[in-house]
Amino acid sequence: MRFYLVKIYILIIKVISLVLNRLMINQYFKNNKIKKLHIGAGNRKIKNWLNTDIGNKTIMPVVDVTKKFPFNDNTFDYIFSEHMIEHINYVDGLKMLNESYRVLKSSGKIRISTPDLQFLINLYLNSNQYDQTQKDYIEWSYKTYNLKGGNVTEIINNYFQSWGHQFIYDKQTIENSLKEAGFEKIEFFKINESNDKELKNIENDTRLPENFLQLESLSVEATKI
Repeated sequence: MRFYLVKIYILIIKVISLVLNRLMINQYFKNNKIKKLHIGAGNRKIKNWLNTDIGNKTIMPVVDVTKKFPFNDNTFDYIFSEHMIEHINYVDGLKMLNESYRVLKSSGKIRISTPDLQFLINLYLNSNQYDQTQKDYIEWSYKTYNLKGGNVTEIINNYFQSWGHQFIYDKQTIENSLKEAGFEKIEFFKINESNDKELKNIENDTRLPENFLQLESLSVEATKI
């Protein structure tokens, strides 16, 4: 008897969560003419965007990017995701991009910011040619993550292991993935730079010391034609 009561309780919680999810989504659609989806928002809510996440303590709609998005085809004008896609594997990343393509309107845009594999390669290969920002980043990493500071390989391994990163992209790989999903007009930008006002100054550049986010990240935009 107790077992069935627990199952009923879990079912009720799931139903309440689904209803709450739909209410928040519908409220956003009602209040916003330009539809903008923020995937993997974490604790950061961007004004006039539908901020979503999974397993977050902040109350916001739940979107599991490894599954079908809970939206109709051709719903959104923009999609933005910052430092999230690297936390799922390559195959699930393709699923996320395919779903993003499906729910975007024609001429809709996606912008993704993610760690850049080339940044790590440069740290490893160019140890005798570091610029000041790279030197500062290395020193900051040793202190921040309590590393021994003897070898840059320690920083690289920490980068992969400490935050649950599963796949680090370089420019060519993310471009190929976007093309495979159907996107065109693929362009790379510096952090917070864009030719589209809706995508300009959108990255959270306070999450790392000055210049470090630009150093370790790539930002790419693509369009659904």
